[in-house]
Amino acid sequence: METKRKSPAGRPRGFDTDEALERAMLLFWEHGYEGASTAALTKAMGISTTSMYAAFGNKAELFRKALQRYTEGPSAYLARALDEPTALGVATAILAGAVRTTTRPAQPHGCLGVQGALSTSESGQEARDLLVAWRADGCSCIRERFQRAVDEGDLPPHTDPGLLARYVTTFAYGIAVQAASGVGRDELQELADAALRNWPAL
Repeated sequence: METKRKSPAGRPRGFDTDEALERAMLLFWEHGYEGASTAALTKAMGISTTSMYAAFGNKAELFRKALQRYTEGPSAYLARALDEPTALGVATAILAGAVRTTTRPAQPHGCLGVQGALSTSESGQEARDLLVAWRADGCSCIRERFQRAVDEGDLPPHTDPGLLARYVTTFAYGIAVQAASGVGRDELQELADAALRNWPAL
């Protein structure tokens, strides 16, 4: 197992991998994939390049692990939102979660999954593709939940679950971009509320 690997000198790993990954996630979140150089990552993580490669693999692999941590941590509101009893409740929780997560004072503003690798060079293509798949997976989960809402009569039978899911995710991603631009939490929540005023009615 990785946690039992040792340094070339034969000494046990002398750092907390969980804490190091948290720091890497925050750096990727703030600066994006290409903006977070290997030197900046190792400095933030408090480890050497050799230790980073031994514990996490190359930069692309580290980014993948950081995104997984982001999904299970700051972005976990999506999974919780899908458990809401109504489709409107799901959408409301998703947008409220997006507002909270992208505007917390102690964390970078914006969304790692949206802005982490929108535009990259060839070396960042793997990270870009990873985030495209990450966003598509989130939208697919919401579409499936809205399809269930149609089947159960919670949404009108003529509702297009895919289009509605795309509407909600597009707005959530827009919230992230606005938050990264400095728009405040209260204003973003007002926008989220306005976006749901025309929710499909039975």
